Amino acid sequence: MDSLDPVFNALADATRRAILVRLAQGEATVGMLGEPFTISAPAISRHLKVLEDAELIVNERRGKQRVCRLRPETLASAQQWLDFSRRFWTASLGRLDDHLKNSPKEIS
Repeated sequence: MDSLDPVFNALADATRRAILVRLAQGEATVGMLGEPFTISAPAISRHLKVLEDAELIVNERRGKQRVCRLRPETLASAQQWLDFSRRFWTASLGRLDDHLKNSPKEIS
């Protein structure tokens, strides 16, 4: 995946995160995914489209139903970026903390 922007945009919405949590348990039909929500079927479809465009899910037709499944490799890419960011900021803030602890104190 060239850019993680669509992934993090998709993950910014609570409904889409809940759909991903459900799909982590196994594939599900679009109808099953929409059951827990009080939003319309077209709204669920729009959420699924965002997740599909971000390559977080696969949405395929099986007979008369649409079945979705998680694409864990895309989540793994996002996790790798988050791990890198956490390591970078932990190290940077650690160096700043060391610098502040070791710098001479000004007396006023």
